[in-house]
Amino acid sequence: MAAKNQFQLLASRRFLPFFLTQLLGAFNDNVFKSALMVMIAFRLAADQANALNNLAAGLFILPFFLFSATAGQLADKYDKSLLIRRIKLAEIGISIVGVFALVSGSNALCLVVLFMLGVQSAFFGPIKYAILPQHLRKTELVGGNALVEMATFVAILGGTIVGTILSGASDADSNSSWIGGMIIGVALAGYLVCRAIPGAPAPAPELKVDLNPFRQTVRMLREVAKTPAIFYAIVGISWFWLLGAAYLTQIPSFGKNVLGGDEPLVALLLCSFTVGVAIGSLACERLSGGRIELGLVPLGAAGLTYAGIALSLIGGELQPLQELSLSAFWNSPGAKAFLFHLALIGVFGGLYIVPLYAMIQERTAKALRARVIAVTNIMNSLFMVISAVLGIVFLSVLDFSIPQFFMVIALMNAAVAVFVFNRVPEFAMRLLVWLLSHTMYRVRHEGLEQIPAEGPAIIACNHVSYVDALLLAGAVRRPIRFIMYKPIYEIPVLHFIFKTGRAIPICSKQKDPEGYEKAFEEIEQGLRDGDLLCIFPEGQLTKDGELQPFKAGIEKILGRTPVPVIPMALRGLWGSFFSHKGGNAFTTWPRRFWSRVGVVAGKPLDAAAARAETLQEQVLGLRGEQR
Repeated sequence: MAAKNQFQLLASRRFLPFFLTQLLGAFNDNVFKSALMVMIAFRLAADQANALNNLAAGLFILPFFLFSATAGQLADKYDKSLLIRRIKLAEIGISIVGVFALVSGSNALCLVVLFMLGVQSAFFGPIKYAILPQHLRKTELVGGNALVEMATFVAILGGTIVGTILSGASDADSNSSWIGGMIIGVALAGYLVCRAIPGAPAPAPELKVDLNPFRQTVRMLREVAKTPAIFYAIVGISWFWLLGAAYLTQIPSFGKNVLGGDEPLVALLLCSFTVGVAIGSLACERLSGGRIELGLVPLGAAGLTYAGIALSLIGGELQPLQELSLSAFWNSPGAKAFLFHLALIGVFGGLYIVPLYAMIQERTAKALRARVIAVTNIMNSLFMVISAVLGIVFLSVLDFSIPQFFMVIALMNAAVAVFVFNRVPEFAMRLLVWLLSHTMYRVRHEGLEQIPAEGPAIIACNHVSYVDALLLAGAVRRPIRFIMYKPIYEIPVLHFIFKTGRAIPICSKQKDPEGYEKAFEEIEQGLRDGDLLCIFPEGQLTKDGELQPFKAGIEKILGRTPVPVIPMALRGLWGSFFSHKGGNAFTTWPRRFWSRVGVVAGKPLDAAAARAETLQEQVLGLRGEQR
């Protein structure tokens, strides 16, 4: 049974063991890393501590460059649940060595352990996102990714706080014992939980593993570049990790050195960001109706820019605290607004990143999925390094303040968003569809599960308004290619949307014989490629709200390429701003918002039964009296 909402996944063996496994693993990594950095800071002089901490951060990221390509190949070649068990066994061994390193006080051995934890994370990374599509249905991917993103950031924050607190007290030997016991205990718990993860058979068991990470990475980048939407989705995800790394790195310094606060204040600031990411991630399923809604990505990008600019302006006005207490900060001018916008960055970040991960999982070929995720992890690591370089350049070389640096990355985010959405207009198109279906209309769906999940098919629908195609595109989970009257296809603004969605313009044979034949050739090729097409057999918008006779063009299409036909009906659009009721469309001011409209699908008909008259009767029956 498919889960009705994301939280029901937590009661499913298909998801819960994996969810707990990755949560415990991320928590353990950050406990050890934070404990090590705090201990180094207390054991060594400031300049030596800074150098060693920077080395530690680099050693944890380095394995992602060295081993992600190999890890992706292994995840495609072998059962992922088996790989997870072996990785978690390795984590237990690494944890035992880590405890010895902490107790002995050997910084060198601690750095070796940190590198080994990075290696383990690099091998787990491709599995983390590649296994979800094998265990979850398409309708559950957004919810599953949302829970994983939420858990990842909570684990990072929780591990950082626990590691910092346990290592910061006075009794170093006792603290090392506590940290060591926790690390081994969490590793053991992770292994026991991962044994309950269901099998995830290898999609490419015949794959020959290339151990050269650079050659394999270049090969996969070339493969990914063949699909621009996936390539720029990876760029978008990596850019978010750059932003996240910038904020998470500078917030502690801002809290201590600018505001003059202590560890509780830094924890409060980090909690605000993390809670925001959790809220934004979990809100994705609600806002997208459980589908992969790419329209949320531009919304998230715009929100990140706004919140970043506001955070910079508010942060620049905050004054150092006169006393070290959370209440003093809470009551200081601008503090609540600062916390709100810091959380807002997390919220919009969640809306931004969850659909991108789900998109990559859905659109990448099964046999390549783990390797594409591996390339994503490499890009993420690269962008996190760039984030550190930007921090050094702007804060140390150019002597910017931290609020000014926040302004720089917020403006850079706007530039990156414009670049990505210009390269892949589908994101902007989906935003327009999402806004339309969440402002002017409340769209109710009925029978859409009868539309084939894959393979060639044609939707035949009544034609009421200029936004019929947008509403259908927003309701049906599969991408639809629309066959539409050429003058409608060429309407400004809408033309951009239709062209982005690879609509097929058509007009009468008498007006444009060459264009008419070209359209039928494109239709035939699209069906051969397995596309879902939609045609409005009336040939034009209704002038009186009634169904017009269906033309025989649908029969000509089916005669050339026999495929199933799904009759569909739009209800409640007659009388809207985009219909011809009361004159021409667009000539009267919109009289209503958030109107109830319906999208109804009937049972598929085979090509032989799908005559024009039969389809007209079916669509009329589905529409009923609600025009």
